[in-house]
Formats: sequence, structure tokens, C-alpha cells
Amino acid sequence: MSLLLRFPSKPLFGLILFCLIRSVTTNIYRNMSNFAGIHSVAYVTVPTQEVAKKLAHGLVKNKLAACVNIISGLTSIYEWKNEINEDSELLLMIKTRTDTVDILTKYVKENHPYEVCEVISLPVSIIQFLIRYTRYGV
Repeated sequence: MSLLLRFPSKPLFGLILFCLIRSVTTNIYRNMSNFAGIHSVAYVTVPTQEVAKKLAHGLVKNKLAACVNIISGLTSIYEWKNEINEDSELLLMIKTRTDTVDILTKYVKENHPYEVCEVISLPVSIIQFLIRYTRYGV
């Protein structure tokens, strides 16, 4: 017999499920706030090794990054100007301070050859949270 059939009515089950989901997401948000990190990792794709090195050197020289890893071998598939494109790219994995991400993003956009470049950043504390509150922390 399913869990759904044990409850007297579907609306009651929906209300209980809603409250449970709300409680879990509220706790996740609170825990994420408690682990507010001072460090972040930013990801940027670039077309060539030359561009990767130029950006990496500039970021480190200007104290916008502590370290930049250049990861080759990516294939990106995306839509641009109503066409599907497939290109080889490199990925910059940029270690920085969270309070520097906005300045770092501005620097990348000003020095990147793409018409539209993307900077994706995540606080490093998310890793601590995942280890602590998921099966990987067991």
C-alpha cells in the first residue's frame, strides 16, 4: 500500500508534503548562511591557450585571483544567433575571494574576446556544506 493511500485525503498529504519541503529548504538556506565563505571559485571558458594564459596572468597580477587552473579538452555546444555551434574551449578555474568576484567579473568581461562571456562563481563553502550534510560526509 502506498503512503498516499494511508492518508485520509490527498489535500492533507499535499499540505504535509509542502510543510516538509518548506522545512527542509529553510534549513538548507540557514545552514548555507552559517557557512558563508570568504572564498569562491569562478569558471570562465575561453577559446585558446593564449587567451587563457593572458587572462590568468592578468587576474593573478592584479590580485583578483590567488590561482588560476587552465583545463583543456572541453567541447561546448550552444546556440548563438539562431545556430547550434560546437567549439573546442578551455576552462579557467579561478580561486578568489568572494568579495572580489564582482571586480573579477568586470576584469574578465573587459579582457575577454567573446562578445558575451560568462563568469560562473560559487562560494567554496558549498563544498563544506555538501560534505557535512550529504552522504559524502559519512
